[in-house]
Amino acid sequence: MQTDHQIQRELEALLEFHLEVGIDSFLGDAPIDWVARSVELASAQRQAHAARTQPQSRPSAGGPAAGAQRPGASAAVPASPGLHSPSAAALGSPPQGEAVAAQQGKPANSTPGLPTAQTVQMARDMAASARNLDELRGRLVEFNGCSLSLTAKNLVFCDGNPEAKVMLVGDAPGREEDQQGKPFVGRSGQLLDQMLRAIGLDRSSAYIGNVVPWRPPGDRTPTQQETELCKPFVVRQIELAAPEVLVLLGAASAKTLMGATDGIRKLRGNWMTYPVAGRDIACIATYDPAYLLKSPIEKRFAWKDFMAIRHRLSHSPE
Repeated sequence: MQTDHQIQRELEALLEFHLEVGIDSFLGDAPIDWVARSVELASAQRQAHAARTQPQSRPSAGGPAAGAQRPGASAAVPASPGLHSPSAAALGSPPQGEAVAAQQGKPANSTPGLPTAQTVQMARDMAASARNLDELRGRLVEFNGCSLSLTAKNLVFCDGNPEAKVMLVGDAPGREEDQQGKPFVGRSGQLLDQMLRAIGLDRSSAYIGNVVPWRPPGDRTPTQQETELCKPFVVRQIELAAPEVLVLLGAASAKTLMGATDGIRKLRGNWMTYPVAGRDIACIATYDPAYLLKSPIEKRFAWKDFMAIRHRLSHSPE
């Protein structure tokens, strides 16, 4: 027989598992007061019980008694707690907010959810309208089509010098980045700083961003839908920063920005071209510092990649 402590630990482990896989909220368009429902159900059951046990009066000459049941009519039976009628959302009807927005001719984007073609197009339009990096940050603050913005503490937009020749793009921020609002500030950030110093750079001579600017709950991998919503903004960020060299940290950022299908071991160390605003940017993929912390044996390959970056920068025109 399990003790109370064992049961508590199992429940805590289950909650931790839910957070790890990104289950951090209930599904539904509106909160449900289950306490009020239980009170209503109990009241309905008492009324039904009273109706069944109340003695019936004799029928009068004018017709059946008030409490009598007509032939063929079924008695009212209270609904079971698990047999509620289907909601409008379950039947495919639009949620109340969307219905109101449709009547007003406005996009119903106040409550982030699964991205629609309309939401993705909204992200593209908002990103394209930014004329500089400050405006782009403002567009991200205004954009409410991605549910990650609800669970994250801070927007993690960029760090470093936007005028730098080299721009590094990671996948998504973690807990420490979310707390400080800057990319690569935890242990992986310390390693990245060491790698930059090894080739004569630091955050004043490099520009750093992320494909997804909000931390996913539990540091899980961003979903394809979340990445698709954030992609227009990082694409515009690269356009506005206009670096000479683009470094993609990890397979996820390479897949999003270059359409790569190979793993990082095959991708790393190979120079590619990233087309932007009528010109090509030299682009290379390498390991994400967070991965190197888990697999330090791969640091030798990351070192080769950063040596190639230094060589490229040293031979670029001033």
